[in-house]
Amino acid sequence: MRLIRFGNQGEEKPGVELKDGQRFDVSAFGEDYNESFFQNDGLERLKVWVSENTQNMPLIKKETRLGPPICRPSKIVCVGLNYAQHAAESGMAVPKEPVLFFKSTSAIVGPNDDLIIPKGSEKTDWEVELAIVIGKKASYVSETDALNYVVGYVLHNDYSERAFQIEKEGQWCKGKGCDTFAPIGPFVATKEEIKNPNNLELWLKVNGETMQNSSTSDFIFNVQEVVSYISRFMTLLPGDIISTGTPFGVGLGFDPPKYLKPGDVVELGIEGLGVSRQTCKAYK
Repeated sequence: MRLIRFGNQGEEKPGVELKDGQRFDVSAFGEDYNESFFQNDGLERLKVWVSENTQNMPLIKKETRLGPPICRPSKIVCVGLNYAQHAAESGMAVPKEPVLFFKSTSAIVGPNDDLIIPKGSEKTDWEVELAIVIGKKASYVSETDALNYVVGYVLHNDYSERAFQIEKEGQWCKGKGCDTFAPIGPFVATKEEIKNPNNLELWLKVNGETMQNSSTSDFIFNVQEVVSYISRFMTLLPGDIISTGTPFGVGLGFDPPKYLKPGDVVELGIEGLGVSRQTCKAYK
């Protein structure tokens, strides 16, 4: 099953996308896709509800805006430098343990919403990433059991302002949490749809030019490893997002570097997780 949320920003309703690509309003189910939904076996209850109400679900028009498919998670935990070639292009050593940082949940927007280049920014960059959605409370999870705590996967563009991130003192979060810097979606693909998250093709284009084209098979730390590792240091709650890092081809890695400017169009996708598209606009 594919989970979507649709409608005007801040007024999104829950929906589902079926295998034929049709989208349906499931707001009559009575729950949004939040921590409580996942905690209380919402996905399984929703599957039953959909099977019993297929004829009664309103069809969502294709032109309807898609919002973020998860309703404000408690946190977004990101893994930095999780592809060897990306570490190299960033001029950093391959990490011996996962590098972790947080991304503000206020940065979350829909998959096709505009990317707002922050005030004073000259180095806004792109990063296509596979993101994991946690399905149940996870603490001190073993690698062998880690996938049992995953409910699904979602496409994420981990936008980064490199001057804020690297050149200012302090942690990376300064360059990661700007408004609109976390477009997710178009949908959450539930776990059974993604047979092997550690072997998915992913790509990103800017103005039609391919910048990133790789596979999650190049992970330094795979999905099971990062879920287990992070759960040693914090409790992961249902609906939380773990973003697993980006492959080589970010703007920072070019010589000279390439950064986004107003009017640029960024398109990205992951095998089995759809495609998103953001138009870059200046902060006003």
